[in-house]
Amino acid sequence: MSISRWDPWRDMVSLRDAMDRLLSESFVPMRGEKSATAAALSVDISEQGDNYVVTAPVPGVAPDDVEITVLGDTLRIRGERRETKEQQDEGQRWIMREQQFGAFERSIRLPTSVKPEAAKAEFRDGVLTITLPKTEEAKERRIPVNAGAGAKQQHVEEIPVETPDRESGTMTAQGEEQAVH
Repeated sequence: MSISRWDPWRDMVSLRDAMDRLLSESFVPMRGEKSATAAALSVDISEQGDNYVVTAPVPGVAPDDVEITVLGDTLRIRGERRETKEQQDEGQRWIMREQQFGAFERSIRLPTSVKPEAAKAEFRDGVLTITLPKTEEAKERRIPVNAGAGAKQQHVEEIPVETPDRESGTMTAQGEEQAVH
């Protein structure tokens, strides 16, 4: 029997590799396989003035195949990317197939509620852009700051200050403004 020094990092790496294999093989469908659930949709959300702007890439999807709903502060985008007849050809043998077809869905909780009746959605070059105006309660407002009743008014008073005159060696008085509280 040989004695070897225990290396905790070696065991941690092997445990991480085992967990990665378990998760990737058990729960994530392989590429090309169809999943029973809807695929997730990638989105970008920005705040532009009084609007939230949501953009999502949806290449190959017709505008009629997308459904957008808003309830309070939650936006839901659902749709389906359908295979065309030429992509389903029986005599065709795929070498590689990474494009995903089928249903997709994404629910997003926005920071505040929006006005769904004023929302706009448009498709351009395979990108869906949704503009959602904020409700009046959610819009930022500037609050002016006023001086309180107990604040004193400042006035300027001139105070004479003596400074040395380098040429003559005497002190001369000059006026200087100073705020008095």
